[in-house]
Amino acid sequence: MEFVVFAIIAYLLGSIPSGVIVGKLGYHIDIREHGSGNLGATNTFRILGVKAGIIVTLADILKGTIATVLPLFFDVEVFRLAIGLFAVLGHTYPLFAKFNGGKAVATSGGIILGINPVLFVVMVASFIMTLYFSKYVSLSSMITGIIAVIVSLIFRDWGLVIVTAVLSIFVFYRHRENIKRIKNKTEPKIKWM
Repeated sequence: MEFVVFAIIAYLLGSIPSGVIVGKLGYHIDIREHGSGNLGATNTFRILGVKAGIIVTLADILKGTIATVLPLFFDVEVFRLAIGLFAVLGHTYPLFAKFNGGKAVATSGGIILGINPVLFVVMVASFIMTLYFSKYVSLSSMITGIIAVIVSLIFRDWGLVIVTAVLSIFVFYRHRENIKRIKNKTEPKIKWM
């Protein structure tokens, strides 16, 4: 019963559409009507700029982190990584945004931050380095997922390995159109200042 309660809370947290909220409150723009139509951080960066993009990224990370650490405040023994997966489901298929959400990258990172901050730092470093050389946000996200699985093996926490692998596979699934565009060389690249 406790697992179900925290899973529902995690899903509802994940369902908070950060990009839509920031766009409408700060810029009077529905982010879903511009760019890729996605309400995630990447589209926010492209349409609303760096400040809005950072805010949305941090908010989306926090959704995963809060979902995984919340049971600790109530001294409840649940598989917190599994609870975090429901935050990712909420972010990807949000109740508050017609079940059309982001691509699960930032919220997945938030789960890892709540469970293993060292792995999270490795993931951030991996993402930034890959992005610097490739200029593809989507490719950087997918490569970071692979690296996260490999590095999680070092900790010998099989729950972490399994959930990290599930998240990585899901991130690849959510980026299937990006993969096609990368192959066709039509995927947008970021521009460094």
